[in-house]
Amino acid sequence: MIQLKNAQEINKIRESCHLLSEMFDILRKQIEPGITTGELDETAYDFITKNGGKPAFLGYMGFPASLCTSVNEEVIHGIPGNRKLHEGDVVSIDCGIDFHGYFSDSAFTAAVGSVGKEVSQLLKTTEESLYLGIEQAVNKNRIHDISRAVYNHADEKGYGVVRQYTGHGVGFSQHEDPQIPNYIGRNPNPRIKPGMVLAIEPMINLGTWKVAELDDGWTVITADRSVSAHFEHTVAVYEDHTEILTRQEFPVLN
Repeated sequence: MIQLKNAQEINKIRESCHLLSEMFDILRKQIEPGITTGELDETAYDFITKNGGKPAFLGYMGFPASLCTSVNEEVIHGIPGNRKLHEGDVVSIDCGIDFHGYFSDSAFTAAVGSVGKEVSQLLKTTEESLYLGIEQAVNKNRIHDISRAVYNHADEKGYGVVRQYTGHGVGFSQHEDPQIPNYIGRNPNPRIKPGMVLAIEPMINLGTWKVAELDDGWTVITADRSVSAHFEHTVAVYEDHTEILTRQEFPVLN
């Protein structure tokens, strides 16, 4: 069941989203060769808890950290630890905050130092796909309008669009209806209405769209070990516009 939010509830979700965006701005500045994914996770946990929030991912279905840190061929759900980031890596950071019972969710993929043109273009296209999807997340459109915009932009560049994992509703919990696929399938296709709060999140691979799960039960990787990128925003739908609640200070696109 899709849970619509009123103006007061969206205001509370916005507070959570702004807190998450502020934390991401801090993390972006820390992503340099030599830092470990565990150190990034410590920064996130300290920031969230010192500001009165709770890490939404920590303990969710047993997940052991505040951040998902997915490096190179890791698509989503990478577990932070002792792994050091190296020049030329990319790392996807995914996080949500429970702020007094209202939830945010966002993700970005950052280059560690300099990366090749091929990988840089993947990151650019994936973020472009996110914003093209958001452009379709408006009153009276349907969920598949978002899916089509994301898929077409990535597919025409020859990238693999992950199918097994989707965007979703958010706000009262980490994951709510509706599911928001990044491709057109036989999924439910509800009308978009004012009061919907949606987490739109393209996951785009340099190679195949197929993925596999590692033995840790969490980390999802590309089946061909190609590099993957992941961008996500939480947005709120109104009668006459859609607001990006998790807009960050340092977008990849200028």
